[in-house]
Amino acid sequence: MSRVGNNPISIPDGVSVEIHPNSFIAKGKLGELSQSFDSISIEQVENNLIIKRINDSKPIKAKHGLYRALFSNMVEGVSKGWTKELELVGVGYRASNQGQRLELALGFSHNIVFQIPSEVKIETVSEKGKNPIIKLMSLDKQLVGAIASKIRGFRKPEPYKGKGVKYVGEQIRRKAGKSA
Repeated sequence: MSRVGNNPISIPDGVSVEIHPNSFIAKGKLGELSQSFDSISIEQVENNLIIKRINDSKPIKAKHGLYRALFSNMVEGVSKGWTKELELVGVGYRASNQGQRLELALGFSHNIVFQIPSEVKIETVSEKGKNPIIKLMSLDKQLVGAIASKIRGFRKPEPYKGKGVKYVGEQIRRKAGKSA
């Protein structure tokens, strides 16, 4: 039994939802998101959405919690938005952006130029004496996570010195170096 799927989704003020037979649309002050679905039914009771499955077969049980989480992320995305922050740890590591073009200096022979999709807003912060930070903001939680993961994949944090691209607040498991 899905414990996640049984929780109702509260709809905040300023967010409207449309429920069609096979699609769900959430509109808010930041924009609009849509998601197609199958094997579940959605009821709107006042300011809550209740997700119910049509039967108790195993594949439908598996999708119950998934769709509830997707719809909840959509409602929160159109009302507040989603943000991921990445930190560049290492001597000489830099980040800059011109519009949707992110340029990273991560210790390779050439800089990495990465084109960010237009749905994602990007901001780079470089303060003297602190590590550069990349902020990604969007309505779509999946897209922000995928872009952040792609950027982190250019130079993952290594366990000996901790250098690389990491999420802000991420703890890196450190290893001891070789003993003399």
